[in-house]
Parts: sequence; C-alpha cells; structure tokens
Amino acid sequence: MILAVSTHKNPSSPADGYRGRFAPSPTGPLHAGSLVAALGSWLDARKNGGKWLLRIEDLDTPRCIPGADQQIQSQLLACGLFWDDEPTYQSQQQERYQRALERLNVLKYLYPCSCSRQTIANTLHGLGIHTPRNQEQVYPGTCRPKSLEMNSSEVILGGKLAWRIALPPHCQIAFEDLSLGQQSQDLNKQVGDFVLKRSDGLFTYQLAVVVDDAEQGITHIVRGADLLSNTARQIYLQNMLGYATPLYKHLPLVLDKHGEKLSKQTLANQINTQDAQHALAELRKAAQHLGLNELPDSESITIAEWLLAATHAWKS
Repeated sequence: MILAVSTHKNPSSPADGYRGRFAPSPTGPLHAGSLVAALGSWLDARKNGGKWLLRIEDLDTPRCIPGADQQIQSQLLACGLFWDDEPTYQSQQQERYQRALERLNVLKYLYPCSCSRQTIANTLHGLGIHTPRNQEQVYPGTCRPKSLEMNSSEVILGGKLAWRIALPPHCQIAFEDLSLGQQSQDLNKQVGDFVLKRSDGLFTYQLAVVVDDAEQGITHIVRGADLLSNTARQIYLQNMLGYATPLYKHLPLVLDKHGEKLSKQTLANQINTQDAQHALAELRKAAQHLGLNELPDSESITIAEWLLAATHAWKS
C-alpha cells in the first residue's frame, strides 16, 4: 500500500471553512515551546479567517495534574489567545474512541498484543536491531496472528491486552507539509504495527487525535515538529476510518541548552503571564522563534494590537 496525500487542496472543507486547534496535555503549565505551538496555530487560523478550537488532551490520566487545564486556559487568555467554541476534553470522548476501535476490528485490522516494552526491546536486540535513544521501537510483529478473525465483543472485553493495528505490506505514506515540504514514512520499517488501545485500557494518542480531529471537522493542523513522525500513522488511520485528511504544518521546536526539546518532563519553566507586560514579552519571544522579527516593539502597544500586527505578518 502506497498512499500519497495531496495538500494542495483541502479535502475536508466544512461549511464554515478553516478550523484549526491547539491541543495541550494538562501535565503542567504552558512553557515557551507550547506557547510557540499555540501562537503559530492561532495566527494561522486568524490569518485565514477561521476558527481556533481548544482541546484538552487529558487521555493519559496518570500523567495529568489536577488544575493544569485551568492554568493553561488562564495563560492563553492572558496572552490574548482566545478560542472559539467551548473547550473539549479527551477524557469525555471515550465512547467515540471505542466505536472507532470496534469499527477497525470489524474490518479485521486489529489484533491483541501481550508484549511489554522490555519484551519488544529483547526481541529487537536478538534480531541485532538497536533503537537509538528517544526513538520509538519498531514493533517486530511478535503477537501478530496469521489471520485476523477477532470480533467486536472481544475488543470490548479486552482484558490485560493491548490492541494493535495490522499494517499492510509496503505501507508507505507520503504527504506535503505546508512548512517542511514533501514528507514520506515507511510505516512497516519505521514504526511497525502500532497500539491503539493500551493494556491498561487507555486509548492511545494516535487513535484519539484522529477521531477528535474528524469529529471537530479540523481542516488545518499546526503543531510542533516533534509530532511530525506521528503524521503518517494518523493519515493511515484517517484513511482506514474513512475520514478526511487535514492539511499539516509543523513548526520549529524550542530547544534547551543541551539541544533537547523543551518539555514538562524536562522541567521546562512555565511562561510568565502575571501581567500584560510579561505576557507580551513571552509572545514576542515566541514570534521571533516563528520567524516574525519585524513586529512592533513599542512598550505602549497592547497585546490585542500586537496580535493584529502579528496576524498581518503571518505567512499562511
């Protein structure tokens, strides 16, 4: 299966046009890297006269911090990044994810897997395959059956098993990124059959984000380049579920002094939004990282005025 997705023409095109989104995980407050993603996606939506939605990706409940969602929303509002419509929460969409999973199972695309991370690592090691640090392990197909004959009731029962999607041979996904140009990934060689529901019963990001984007009619996805490697998997799932594929634009990452991506896991400092002056300073740093270097620098300018100038300067 070789799938090439055109991004010169948006196949979604809902009645109200452009629909973008910002989808933070409530595992801590916004830091400089997440503000870059928020600002870039907000500017792209506003430049295109579209809607900008806020989705709280609280799917991985063990990692979520109580109150972090409200803190994130307060930080966005302090920066003048207002969203359209009510925020949505992934934790409230479980039935939708289950229906999508059952649909894939009826189509005979799923199989259960009992492999732990260590089991996979040991198998790969035995095959002479060494996974670099911070890179996902390519699933070697240990639990993949010769025939996929499960039914929906088995998916519902689940047990202590993970559920993987069985990729077809030669699953090459190509797409045009609006910022980075032509992209391609061989899912068989670079990912392997990937998990859609974990053994602890939690749905994975890959399935949830695809269902969410389809349900919300998202036409444009503007996000950090750290998520670029997920895009081929999501496009594949969109096609398997009969969803339209949005346009993608991946933004440059903010790195720390060691060259690592800023993240909550590495204790990145939260942005300072204690008042309008500090919030505007944070926005200016984010804009510079996005290549917007000729914006008003007057101390008397308001956040709303600055954002309007940034919107005019944004190249969509």
